[in-house]
Amino acid sequence: MDLESISEATSGAIGSLLSTTILYPLDTCKTRYQADVRANDRAKYRNLSDVFWEAISTRQVLSLYQGLETKNLQSFISQFVYFYGYSYFKRLYLETSGAKSIGTTANLILAAAAGACTAIATQPLDTASSKMQTTAFGKSKGLWKTLTGGTWSDAFDGLGISLLLTANPAIQYTVFDQLKQRLLRGKENKTGKGSSPEALSAFTAFVLGAVSKSIATVLTYPAIRCKVMIQAADPDDDEKTKEARPKIRKTIPGTLCAIWKREGVPGFFKGLHAQILKTVLSSALLLMIKEKISATTWVLILAIRRYLFLTRGRLKNA
Repeated sequence: MDLESISEATSGAIGSLLSTTILYPLDTCKTRYQADVRANDRAKYRNLSDVFWEAISTRQVLSLYQGLETKNLQSFISQFVYFYGYSYFKRLYLETSGAKSIGTTANLILAAAAGACTAIATQPLDTASSKMQTTAFGKSKGLWKTLTGGTWSDAFDGLGISLLLTANPAIQYTVFDQLKQRLLRGKENKTGKGSSPEALSAFTAFVLGAVSKSIATVLTYPAIRCKVMIQAADPDDDEKTKEARPKIRKTIPGTLCAIWKREGVPGFFKGLHAQILKTVLSSALLLMIKEKISATTWVLILAIRRYLFLTRGRLKNA
């Protein structure tokens, strides 16, 4: 059993769970703002804060948390699968190639492979989460009703673009790993071999996480907005709202065409600031928490393995 990969996956999943919960209201506002595709003069949300004020004015503040359980489940599973796959693929590459370190190109490919596995495994939960967030405040359904509300293929809405977006975490974690290695290598040169710290400080991990996620988000944002629009719930507002909102074909070309016709080139980057704010904070918190609990997680896994080994030995002797 690859205990090191399990340790990486567990610490990453826990970090994702905590960061998702802390920032979920911001995530809901961001998703609803991105899903609004009407022309600027008739837009329901002109700013990210409009979503928040709508929740307050309609006394539906708690609805900013609608879909939190689904999002947490999706985040935990996706980060566990991603970090396990990423760690496993890196170890496999080093063992088969005989190389002492992983280059940037190889790192990107390995990260993309781990991201593809994650997208396929968690797409139904990702789609359900987006639908629950974009449903009218106070009208969100549970996970099972959301998943069974359409066909099986509907649960995989946006899978193609999710696979395309594996470039996002691939860029993010590659940049993070490269910056981390250079930083630790620089400290090793100053303090001498063998004395370099095994983990970054919380503040350093936060800054590196923010920088790496910002770069990845800017490069892939048009695809990110397309994905949100594809996965968004069908409008269930009043008739005037339905007439104002254009029908969008849930395909990548259809979504791109809708953005182009209604909003022009700026529409492809609508909500970029909100995406950066949310994802940078989330990613930075995730990596910071992961760095701080990875050592503890490793110790716990070793303790559990030792306990199971001793228990099995006692049963055999009995």
